[in-house]
Amino acid sequence: MFCRRTIILIVFLLGICTVIPSPVHIKFRHNVSGKPLLLDSLRYSKLGGEVFSVSRLSYLISDLSFQREDGTWTDTNKNIIWIDAFKRRDTFMINGLSKGIYKAFRFHIGLDESTNKFHPNKYGPKHPLNPALNNLHWSWQGGYIFLALEGHYRGKSKRSGYSFHLARSANRTLINVPMLIDHSSPTSIIIDFDLASLLSSPQPLVFNKDGESTHSKKGDPIIDSLKSNLVESFRVNNVFYEKVLGLKNATKRPLYLPEDYQPFPFKVSRTFPVPNLPIDNPLIQGRVRLGKRLFFDPILSRDESISCASCHEKDKAFTDGFSQSIGINGREGKMNSMPLFNLAWKKRFSWDGRVPSLRDQALLPITNHIEFDNSIETVVHKISKDKKYKSLFSMAFNDDAVTGEKIGLALENYLLTLTSYDSKFDRAMSGKLEMTEIEKRGFELFMTEYEPRLASFGADCFHCHGGALFTDNEFHDNGLKPKKLRNEENRIFSTPSLRNVELTSPYMHDGRFKTLEEVVSHYTSSIYRSETLDPNLAKHPVQGIQLNELDQKAIVAFLKTLTDPQFQDTSPQLNK
Repeated sequence: MFCRRTIILIVFLLGICTVIPSPVHIKFRHNVSGKPLLLDSLRYSKLGGEVFSVSRLSYLISDLSFQREDGTWTDTNKNIIWIDAFKRRDTFMINGLSKGIYKAFRFHIGLDESTNKFHPNKYGPKHPLNPALNNLHWSWQGGYIFLALEGHYRGKSKRSGYSFHLARSANRTLINVPMLIDHSSPTSIIIDFDLASLLSSPQPLVFNKDGESTHSKKGDPIIDSLKSNLVESFRVNNVFYEKVLGLKNATKRPLYLPEDYQPFPFKVSRTFPVPNLPIDNPLIQGRVRLGKRLFFDPILSRDESISCASCHEKDKAFTDGFSQSIGINGREGKMNSMPLFNLAWKKRFSWDGRVPSLRDQALLPITNHIEFDNSIETVVHKISKDKKYKSLFSMAFNDDAVTGEKIGLALENYLLTLTSYDSKFDRAMSGKLEMTEIEKRGFELFMTEYEPRLASFGADCFHCHGGALFTDNEFHDNGLKPKKLRNEENRIFSTPSLRNVELTSPYMHDGRFKTLEEVVSHYTSSIYRSETLDPNLAKHPVQGIQLNELDQKAIVAFLKTLTDPQFQDTSPQLNK
């Protein structure tokens, strides 16, 4: 009897195994006329005698489903997908699709109205609709950009930029891709997205004639053309069976957690997107306390004369007021000191983005010849002899051993707690007070595109400085003339947050502008045009957008509403 039951159970389990759905891996391959897309390469010909490049291709996909042989449609477990060519985010997996033969695949570019209006701060840090992740939300205007296509082009008489943003729920576009797959095992599908088709068929788009930008205003013919062309731009390239296209799924665990610890309460405005805090370095009170002491302690420098706080003073929003920061023995650095707040939303650090994590960035000054001119080994040795520090390390980690890695983790923990979200602007947006008329005008200009074709003459600031953080945390060439005209000189730098910008002068990576008025004048007048100039600036006229003096003053007035009062207290206890 036992053997019979065992055999029945095995047969039953085998039956279950045969109906478990196999995964479907889908990869979007971006190309131009069938050739793989090379980003930032001015080489692709199109109608109108124009040659174009692509620097940004990012879009949202929703409501994926497959069509069976009998014509019925089967929904999938993937409601929203974010694809980004620059970030190489082009592959995703679908689980739960029943085995069978399917003859088509459909999805929407864009979101339905309820999803589009849903508050973005409700999404987790890795959700495709988290604005800090995708940089596709229109912040204070509301709603998402469904597809962003940006780049440069060269026509018969000029070189310029283009910026096409498909948005608004009425422009959500259904894509139907015919195919034939026998999904009886793990299936991989490669779908081509041809940008030549997007810009030419069936509605040709000529930048110089039809327009260099669109923000999806009602009645804009560019949007009508993009929607028509999107439908024809996707097709199946290939199908593989029993082949996985490769998805990263690394799991991290907390490092060196003490047995008894207290979580540190991370406070932030409800208007902010959820940050992707490091899983392996959770915020705990003991570690934050240690990191703060290390930040203000000159023990990290070779002669113990300066600390992190020497170049990052709180009453200057954690900058220092110099064009180039001053290190040990008065040595002058090469860059302007960057502000240290809302770092939890940044993905890359330093002005040029070369540093992949905050913990790495925190350690760099120690070994830099200009800054602390020290070594990690020397710092570890000195701290290890301090009984107070040994006790702090024991409370922050699982033992009192001092290492360079733990110093970086502690500094990162403290720096992540430095947030700013309580400015006059924030209080006005929550209805607690009202901005002045000139501040309101500045905000209007800030959030309005420059699009003369549609009689729109805003300042176009929101492209790089939009959202609750007032930065996209990306890297751009913003039209600064290099001090040395060399081709190899880097012109692409981090976009700083405009929160507390009133306190963080001088401005730009090299501190060349002393006042906000100079900064606004730079963007209003003729900027330096190079091959790497951001498309959202390259599309502006050569002479600049030419805002009048009153509008320039209005923008400056608005920028000053972004100052957080916590940084304006200059009492002696401020930095302790």
